[in-house]
Order: sequence, then structure tokens, then C-alpha cells
Amino acid sequence: METASPSTSRPPRTLALLAVAAGLVLTTSGCGGSAAASEDDTFVFATGKDISCLDPHVNGDMPQASIAANYLDSLVSQDSEGAIHPWLATDWSVSEDGLTYTFTVRDDVWFTDGTKLTAEAVKANLDHMIDPDTQSGTAGGYLKPYVGTEVVDETTAVVTLNRPYAAFLEVLAQPFLGIESPEALKRPQAENCNSPVGTGPYRIVDYVPQSKVSLVRNEDYNSAPPFAQHEGPAHIEKIEWRIVPEDSTRYGLLRAGQVDALDLMPSVHFDEAEADPNVELILQDRPGNPTNLILNTTRAPFDDVDVRKAFLRSAYVDAGINSVYFGTVTRAGGPLSSTTGFYSPDFEHVYDPDPDEAARLLDEAGWTGRDDEGYRVKDGRRLTVHFPYTPGAWPTAHQALVTQIQATAKKAGFEVLIENGDGATVSELGNNFEYDLRADYWNTNTADVLRIVFSSEYTESAGFVPNGSGFRNPELDGILNDALATDDPSEREDLYYQAQQIVSDSALQLPLYNQASQVALRSDRYGNLTLEPSLSLPYLYDVTAVDSE
Repeated sequence: METASPSTSRPPRTLALLAVAAGLVLTTSGCGGSAAASEDDTFVFATGKDISCLDPHVNGDMPQASIAANYLDSLVSQDSEGAIHPWLATDWSVSEDGLTYTFTVRDDVWFTDGTKLTAEAVKANLDHMIDPDTQSGTAGGYLKPYVGTEVVDETTAVVTLNRPYAAFLEVLAQPFLGIESPEALKRPQAENCNSPVGTGPYRIVDYVPQSKVSLVRNEDYNSAPPFAQHEGPAHIEKIEWRIVPEDSTRYGLLRAGQVDALDLMPSVHFDEAEADPNVELILQDRPGNPTNLILNTTRAPFDDVDVRKAFLRSAYVDAGINSVYFGTVTRAGGPLSSTTGFYSPDFEHVYDPDPDEAARLLDEAGWTGRDDEGYRVKDGRRLTVHFPYTPGAWPTAHQALVTQIQATAKKAGFEVLIENGDGATVSELGNNFEYDLRADYWNTNTADVLRIVFSSEYTESAGFVPNGSGFRNPELDGILNDALATDDPSEREDLYYQAQQIVSDSALQLPLYNQASQVALRSDRYGNLTLEPSLSLPYLYDVTAVDSE
């Protein structure tokens, strides 16, 4: 395991870039030589993470939502200011007690399998998301207050909740809750995972796992959201969504003109891309709970708040981020990313590094001795922290960052064991709280993420356990539920501030950096690649080809 202190681990930036550039020689021989594209070309998008199931209702990982934004429409839309607008639903009303939402859906929209959009489709989708067999940790998690849907007529659906839910419309705007064909949902889950059907601007025609997804234009598309730049069918006829996990390979393909855009832009190539007149970077921090290491409070040693605080004080996160991300991500210190509604900056620096304070806290917690290797001990036991980790699920820079945190924690006396494993094994450990640290984040467009990540309600598994700290606090639960019961912005702001205070005081996470969309586009071939507003995901509907000279 590589270890280094923050003061000595930072690689010389020039050398790092040269090393990467050398690795690109074999893949960029055609760099800059691509001609302008025409709109009947195939637009090739390279993504850095594999997709286990294309249906975003199942499980719920960001790559699913990212591609779903291009073939599914949602019931409502959200603009960049957070306001909710119609989409497949033309209008809606909310009962005075906040428990029923009556939606009217468009009567002129068809799914790409020929099924008409009706109120029955709304019911089928919401029922599918909360079905335990769907194993929907994300969409289903958002719908915990859902009771059922009554279909009043072909275009009217009345959704009943068991409690007021002020964030309901916000989460409905996300691609995770995109509306699928009810006929397609009747198929076996494995079949729907390979070819979900929506009303969106593209439809899926082929899926080769771990390789690519092929999509073609929906020629009958007539339901563009308000944030789109045009109406009618998409400009580009075909999309190839190629899965290229290795960072430098993905970037090399872009430079060579073999892909037209990519996500998870590798940090070591940022300067080079910014200097390239043929490349446009599209960057936006995402709302939600930032990238973090969450501390399991259900067992020792992190069942002791002083030990948790000592761990947070031991980590030199800024130094680690600067050395491995080269300034391409923004530091996060609190439980909400800075682009989330009701975010407060007051919690950003509560746990800045402080070795003396870490030592004092460990002394108070009884970890007073040190063994021959310098680790703290108590009653003959070493202060050991188990950290199951799947390297392939994270960018290379993240892997380097956690090893740096491991090194700085060692100075304080923590033995952090980074235990690499496959995704299934690490996921099983996560569902059973068999860990001390877990790498985490949660992208969402509402401060209600605090309830999902920290409330007692989310300590059970639905595919995975959202509350990875296992924290149970009735006061916090009450505050977060009160925030959902009011539409008064000032009241919600006060309640979410109180919630952030409790989470911070309880030292449940080591926040690292804000999640971000980092997309690179071959601007000599295409333009108008934007980010949809709810989660800042790549939106290809408005992409246009650059005219040939």
C-alpha cells in the first residue's frame, strides 16, 4: 500500500503531465485530424463507469441516470434556479394537507414501443419504483412516503403520500424517476435492464455490457422539456454510448477524434484540454451530499464520537486534493455540497486538520498508548479501521486520495486497512455494516438528501443502505421530517441549518470534494452539449454538428 505524508506526496506537476502524455502517444496519433461532423453521423460519447442495468429505477447509480436523461422524459422538470415546471405532466395540484398530488398528463405523447402515455403509466412507474423486487435504492428510496396512485381517467392520476413531502416534485424531476413504458415494465427485469423504453428523444437499439449502448433518434419526439433549446426530434441521428473505464485511454480517444465527448474528465489532462482549441470543457458541481468517507457508528472504534472527531482532525484533505486533482475539484467540508438549496458554509472548516486536537481526543477516548509501529492502542487492541474499497468504481485520483488519508491518519495513530474487493463483495459488506469506513456520495437536487443519508429511516437495505453511518437520532429525524412538512422557505432554511449542525457535531463523515459533471466535447465537430438542470447530467438532445467548410 502506498503511503505518503501530505507534505511529501505531491508529485511534480510537470513530471506527472509528461508521464501521462507519454502514455498517450500510441492513442493520439490522429489528434486534431478529425473533420467536421454532419448530423447523420453517430455521436460517440465515452463514459468512465460501467452500467449494470439501463433501467434507472433499478438500484440507482449515476451512470444509469446519465444515459437515461437521453431516452426518458420525467413527469416534471426543474430549471437551473430550482423552480419546478411541467413536462409530461401539464399541471398538478397539491391538497391542503400535502398528502395528495393530482397530476394531469399530456394526451399526445407515445412511448417508443407505441404505447400511449396515460395516467396508468404514472401509476405503473411509481409502483415499479417502490416494488421490493425492483431493488430500487435511489428512486424507491425517494418514494418512501408513497402510498399509491389512483387513476381517475386517462390523463388524471392522484398520488397519495403518508406524510407531507415538500421535496416530492424535486425528486420527480430527476432522470432516476423517468417515466417508462408500462408495457415494457411488465417484461422480466433482466430484459428491461437491457432495453428500457421511454418517450424521450432517443431509443435504445442495442446494449453490449461493459462495451457500449447504441441509441437512435426518436423521429416522433414531441415532448421536449422547458430547459431544452429546441422542439421536435433531436438534431443528431445516432448515439454510441461507449464504456471506457481507463482514464487516459478515454481521453486519448477524444484527442484522436475517435470519440466526440467524454465524462469524468481526467484531472491530469485538464490543462492540456483547456489549451486545445478543439476541446470544450463543460463543468458544473452537482447538488447533494459531497464525496466523502462515511464513518460507521454502529461498532467500535467509531461508535465513540471523540474517536470520530479525532479521525476527521487527522486527515489533510486539502493537501491530498491539491496533489491528486490538480485543482479540478472543489473542496467540501459540510454535509451538503455548495450547490444544494439551503446549504450553509458554516460547517466547511469545523474539522480542519489539527494533530494536537486529534491526540487530545484519542487520549480522552482511552487510546493512550502506542505500539511498536506507532499505532494507538487501548486495552491491548490496536486502533484499526477497516475500509472495504472497490478501486474500479472510483477515478484514479480518488484512489490516490484515500491512500494519502490513510497515511495522515497513521500519524495520528489510526491503522486504516484499505481492503480492495469486487463490487458485489464490498456492497454486501456495506449492506451489513461490516466496515468502519465507506466511500460514498449522493447526488440529488434537494436538501432532503440529509434525511436520506443520515436519518434512522434509511438504515435498511433496498439494494444498498443509504445511511452508511447507521446514525439514529430522533431529534434529527424530527427536524428533517418537519422540513418536509412546510413549504415556507425561511422555515425550511432554519430546519436544514439545524440538521447540518447535528450532522457536523456528530462527526459522521469526512467530506472530501463536491461531486461534479466534468465533460469534454470535440467542439470542432459538435456544439450545444449542455447539462440537464436536476443533476447536471450530459444532455445530448440539443447537440448540433459543426458545419463542414
